[in-house]
Amino acid sequence: MNPLQNFLQWCNRVGLDLSNKYGMLAVDNIEEGEVLFTIPRSALLHQETTKVSALLEKEKPCLESSSGWVPLLLALLYEYTSPQSHWKPYLSLWTDFKTLDHPMFCFQEPQEEDDDEDNDDDEEEEEKAPNPPMMVPMADMLNHVSKHNANLEFTPDSLKMVCVRPISKGEEVFNTYGQMANWQLLHMYGFAEPAYSSPSPLFSPLPLLLAGTGSDLGRQLLEQQWELLCQMMQEKGAIVFGKHGCLTDTELHTVLKVLCMSKEEFSEFKDNEGWEEDEEDEISLAFSNEGLPGLKASWKRLIHEAARLTMRSYGDWPEGVDSPQALMEDKVALGGLSSRQQNALQVRCGQQSILHRLMELTKS
Repeated sequence: MNPLQNFLQWCNRVGLDLSNKYGMLAVDNIEEGEVLFTIPRSALLHQETTKVSALLEKEKPCLESSSGWVPLLLALLYEYTSPQSHWKPYLSLWTDFKTLDHPMFCFQEPQEEDDDEDNDDDEEEEEKAPNPPMMVPMADMLNHVSKHNANLEFTPDSLKMVCVRPISKGEEVFNTYGQMANWQLLHMYGFAEPAYSSPSPLFSPLPLLLAGTGSDLGRQLLEQQWELLCQMMQEKGAIVFGKHGCLTDTELHTVLKVLCMSKEEFSEFKDNEGWEEDEEDEISLAFSNEGLPGLKASWKRLIHEAARLTMRSYGDWPEGVDSPQALMEDKVALGGLSSRQQNALQVRCGQQSILHRLMELTKS
């Protein structure tokens, strides 16, 4: 019996209900709202369902990481190498994990010391812990695109893959991994969508914006403003731009307002503990591609400088080598690159195109 037939029989045994209209390609027209397949939670593979769950729980303090993936990876190693694994028919679909080509573990977040760790721990305990990473049979086989036609829905007893827009016979069924930039897809999953077909946000940390403010406000005032922004902003104050404008417009609005305050305005702002909230729709429009040219000159200058500094961080392209955009358009040259090089090139081109457009929209 071939691996696919073995897997389909396993699906029947574990209660994974599969629509007869569904393969990787639709074998019949599928209407919006139709359930493509239903996966009982008992069929999911994660740290609590693996045969070594007790060991993983015992060693939990040693397995903690920022990603949360370590317990699942250990569970996968055990189940993939165990002939008696409950998930053997599922995992046997991958005959050789060495063929997986993605840089998920190439990047490490720098460890930062926090003098107020106890308070942070208390706050984290109050927040609901997210679901741990898990393997979802059948759903894991679907490719991702930003304009997907199916979506995984969670219920207490099962997970359901539901059609979110009509799918024609012969059309590929696409899942979504969420709103992810190409660099995130490359990092986590080993691929990138074709350039410009999906959002490729730029993360522009607040230090870049601060560096572009000049010295008009005075160093002391800048340091005070920066300190306050660090307290107000989440996720280290990341500013994200996509191909249609700013994806973190509320955060950018806060940054620009604070950094452009005079000493008197900043003092009043602190005394009043903030300002009245502006309309979200107005903020979104102001930081869209259509609204950026109409921003205050001081705001445009900050955004432009941040974009310029971020562009400079890419470094110079080697002499004698075609530009990234030229490589993307040269099918022969592109075909000579490895899959990693092609994906990295798509990410670079997507982000640089956003930066170029942003600089054009905010130039004086």
